[in-house]
Amino acid sequence: MEINAALVPLWLLVSGAAVLGAVIGSFMGAALARLPEQRSIVRGRSACNGCGRALTVGELIPVFSWIALRGKCRTCGGSIGAWQLACELGGAAIAVGAVLFAREGHALAAMVLGWQLLLLAMLDMRHLWLPRVLIAWLAVSGCALVLAEAWRRQSADPALVSLVGGVLGFGLLWLIARVYLKARGRDGMGAGDPPLLGAIGLWLGPLGVVEVMLGASIVGIVAAIVMLVSKRSIAADTALPLGTCFAATAWPLFLLQGPG
Repeated sequence: MEINAALVPLWLLVSGAAVLGAVIGSFMGAALARLPEQRSIVRGRSACNGCGRALTVGELIPVFSWIALRGKCRTCGGSIGAWQLACELGGAAIAVGAVLFAREGHALAAMVLGWQLLLLAMLDMRHLWLPRVLIAWLAVSGCALVLAEAWRRQSADPALVSLVGGVLGFGLLWLIARVYLKARGRDGMGAGDPPLLGAIGLWLGPLGVVEVMLGASIVGIVAAIVMLVSKRSIAADTALPLGTCFAATAWPLFLLQGPG
């Protein structure tokens, strides 16, 4: 369900989206810390990773609490981590961007896609890990959007295009990975990359898959240049978070084009 922008002032929509996005981003920051440690993201109070003290409500206000505390626990001085702030700001930016730039009728879908891609991108960037369960949720939400679109149009075309995009995204990257493994004798990408591109293909369709691959290649090249400029060593086996590159490309494409 979309909010009628004609009935709500733009500044109020943007402000509300920013607050909602920051709250969602705060939850994602907790997930970013807990998921790699196999901890529940829905049970247990937020606590300092250093001293274990449960955080108060005033310490859980997205963005403002991190700034006020200067990224440190007020009890033990342990670092809260800039990743938390990045998730909160990223969540807010995605919500605002969806309100301002998404195609008509797709602002909420853009938020849902963006928030999921944000968490996956952060996990891949920080841990080189793309959890299959999160990719599955991305695929399921993409299917839900496409089915709603097919119902709205009273046509099966959106579902067929989505299916082709999903198969192409997974199959193309899986084939590249197999060829690389056979030629070089070692894996050239993470096991979660083909399923991720397949899930993105469900959202963007086959043309979107091609565009995401091209865009991700450019993002990867830019990242490599930044690493070289910052005098970080790059070798043939240097791992780059390909999933992060996919996410950084897929969301802007959805804003511009909508579902495939």
